[in-house]
Amino acid sequence: MHTVAKLALAAAILGTAPFSSHAASDETTPSASAQSDGQMSEGEIRKVDKEARKITIRHGELKNLEMPPMTMVFQVKEPEMVDKVKQGDKVSFLAEKIGGKFTVTQIQVKQ
Repeated sequence: MHTVAKLALAAAILGTAPFSSHAASDETTPSASAQSDGQMSEGEIRKVDKEARKITIRHGELKNLEMPPMTMVFQVKEPEMVDKVKQGDKVSFLAEKIGGKFTVTQIQVKQ
């Protein structure tokens, strides 16, 4: 009788484990660090693709994404963001991973 109870308890515990880990790794929600600190990063616009709604930024460290400095392509959260920048602009921006894609959610051209 004890063996059946132990197996039932083990099955109940193991049966709920995937659900809790899946909720913690949901890529559709912005990262907790991006939401909590909202720290802007610095970069330079290298290319603007208005049709694809993408911008290429040479950036410094993205602390909220734990990413080292590099040049990479980002999607933009709002289509009008591509109209606010041009190649060579120095910018402050916030990038987040949304739906598995690196996306600029805020951007400001520096004067």
